Amino acid sequence: MILALLMDRLFNLVDRECFLYNENNRKKDDPMKYRVHRLEIKQEDAQEKLEQFLNRLEGEVLSIVPYVSPTFQGMGATSKVVFLLIVEKIV
Repeated sequence: MILALLMDRLFNLVDRECFLYNENNRKKDDPMKYRVHRLEIKQEDAQEKLEQFLNRLEGEVLSIVPYVSPTFQGMGATSKVVFLLIVEKIV
């Protein structure tokens, strides 16, 4: 449910950004293209893995959206990042 809401929000933002950019800077018949990547991460290697992934991208990174999952531990309820959604604008 949360993932569906995040994805809906993400694509609404991308559509709005695309519309605003097209209105101001591009011709109507030249649509922008986006690619959404899913990057699985763990706490230990998150920084290195994200850095390597971002350096491999060819386009421009528009947004990084974390998917957060609730977890319950001895100290109480907390949350952890399960994966990242990375929106790339293809140039």
